[in-house]
Amino acid sequence: MPHFVIDCSKNIIKTKTPAEIIQKVYDTAESTDLFEKRDIKVRINPFEYYLTGNTNDDFIHIFANIMEGRSASQKKNLSERIITELKLMFPQVPIISINIRDFEKATYCNKSMV
Repeated sequence: MPHFVIDCSKNIIKTKTPAEIIQKVYDTAESTDLFEKRDIKVRINPFEYYLTGNTNDDFIHIFANIMEGRSASQKKNLSERIITELKLMFPQVPIISINIRDFEKATYCNKSMV
């Protein structure tokens, strides 16, 4: 925990490698001091087929799934820092966005917990 899932148009990974993009999101998330370094997980899904507003404009959207307990201010800071870094990395991409969802502690489970 947390999980950062990057959905993007396939052209994005022609500009920068998946490793570069993943590392940028990882480093930015780590820099917020909200998470333990070993807990941050990032993955990328490039899409060949998609529509954005009935166009094929390039896009990046991150689904951030984090354990509940962070304030709205902390989550806003996390969102803004990640988008700022991606905007610098991809100034030509018209759509760069993120949303943060909280996992409930009461219902979260992983293999070490059972």
